[in-house]
Amino acid sequence: MLVIVGAIVVLVCVFGAYAAHGGNLSVLWQPSELVIIGGAAVGSLIIASPKKVLFNILAAVKELFKSHELGKAQCMEVLTCLYQLLSKVRKDGLVAIEQDIEDPEKSSLFKNFPVVTHDHHLLAFICDNLKVVASTTIEPHRLDSLMELEMDTQHHHELIPSQSINKVGDALPGLGIVAAVLGVVLTMGMLNEPPEVLGKSIGAALVGTFLGVLMCYGFVGPMATNLEHRVNEKAIPFQIVRVVLVAFVNGSSPQIAVEFGRRVIPGDDRPSFMELEKHLREKGK
Repeated sequence: MLVIVGAIVVLVCVFGAYAAHGGNLSVLWQPSELVIIGGAAVGSLIIASPKKVLFNILAAVKELFKSHELGKAQCMEVLTCLYQLLSKVRKDGLVAIEQDIEDPEKSSLFKNFPVVTHDHHLLAFICDNLKVVASTTIEPHRLDSLMELEMDTQHHHELIPSQSINKVGDALPGLGIVAAVLGVVLTMGMLNEPPEVLGKSIGAALVGTFLGVLMCYGFVGPMATNLEHRVNEKAIPFQIVRVVLVAFVNGSSPQIAVEFGRRVIPGDDRPSFMELEKHLREKGK
């Protein structure tokens, strides 16, 4: 929703200020310039991207128009899920969670935490690393390296759409110049026309440069930045899991392990010590 609001603000401010100073909006309506710039941008993206990347870009763009932000409640749910899992391990051993991590969709424990179960990557990350802990004796630093490797790989993969869109945005001013040059070429064939006709033709050509710069800095570049913020935000639950599991394997109690996890939550999304403790007590009833 905010993406649409931002786009409206850009359009109103740019074209509204232009019209307020006596500008003729009809002059800016140049469909051929839009076809040249937009078509070349889409074509260059197709050339630069394998089919799998193109589908990932389409899926990422759809996510732009959905409201999905990590908040305090979601972070506490992840911490509570880990606390209950580790408390079960501390009480009855790793065998106690074997069924939970082998078939999490049927787990009575996981079904209480929809934030975790709805994120299949996060659920798999928790279960796979608990399987490692359950199946072998692994040193804390090696477990940490293993999880860091997976997180870095996933993070790089999820950044590909934003990086691809950002590269297209960087190319838009140049494509705008291409459209403008083509307009000038057409104008050069009209030198025998009166000045008012030449002026209109040159103005139409310059619109290409204007549109390329506007699309780059007003729309496509900000879209890429938005996607990057979303990817960075999605990494926070994985960082929580990583820190909590390493602390637990290193000998910390479940309570202290989730406190390690609480400390990696940034900004206002981090619950206080008392908020988390109260939430854990309520969920444990």
